[in-house]
Amino acid sequence: MSTTYTLDTATSRANPTPAPLKRLTIPAIRRQKGKTPLVMLTAYTVRTAQLLDPHCDMLLVGDSLGQVIYGLPSTVPVTLEMMAAHGAAVVRGSYHAVVVIDMPFGSYEASPEKAFESAAFLLKQTGAAAVKLEGGTAMAPTVKFLTERGIPVMGHVGLTPQAVNVLGGYGARGRTPEEAAKIVADAQSIAEAGAFSLVIEGVVEPIAIEITNSIACPTIGIGASAQCDGQVLVTEDMLGMFERTAKFVKRFADIAETISSATQTYADDVRSRAFPGAEQVYAPKD
Repeated sequence: MSTTYTLDTATSRANPTPAPLKRLTIPAIRRQKGKTPLVMLTAYTVRTAQLLDPHCDMLLVGDSLGQVIYGLPSTVPVTLEMMAAHGAAVVRGSYHAVVVIDMPFGSYEASPEKAFESAAFLLKQTGAAAVKLEGGTAMAPTVKFLTERGIPVMGHVGLTPQAVNVLGGYGARGRTPEEAAKIVADAQSIAEAGAFSLVIEGVVEPIAIEITNSIACPTIGIGASAQCDGQVLVTEDMLGMFERTAKFVKRFADIAETISSATQTYADDVRSRAFPGAEQVYAPKD
């Protein structure tokens, strides 16, 4: 028996209620290699986690929150404290999905020991099951160091947003034979180092297929291939919250228009004094 956080619909606030521990595990994710594709979406808040959790195998507390939540120009300025605060909220709002939390830029690259310190902080502060870090062969010793010390690691190769200043932008990677070979080698190194899964982002499709067929852990595609072992998108992109999105995003809804329309109706009702109505105000007691 464990305690999770569910929405109390009577108050529309998150309150702790006892619930059986039904959360998926890291070994369960590993076993999905080559089976039914894994579903992963980003989540940054309790309520979003509550809505996504029943449908997802994994929830990623992505450092994309820097742009989506805070309006930052890239993921580079995101801090450990920001990740910890949002990671804890997502864990509180979920009970089924494996929660993975991004390690922000500067929190793990210097040394395996630094990475362990940062990862341990995030897992202790949030209750998440695993961390995700970007990078290829150079990060393999760090992945090995963490996994050998009980910290599950999700890798991330291809387009790595934290390296945007080196890459020069967010364009697809692997368009030259040399770069394609490096991405494949990077993926194989991270998988061999013990990663339980691997995100492949923004690569030409044959690279994603080759990686998926050549490593033992599940691959999670984003701008990669339907032949990956799973898929991930930024939830706000998938829901149509932003006008501009990457080529690989499919909008499954138009939530931005829904919010805008509802806000316009609210504003009209306030200005015309149609809101609040009799049903929204308190009458005196007889």
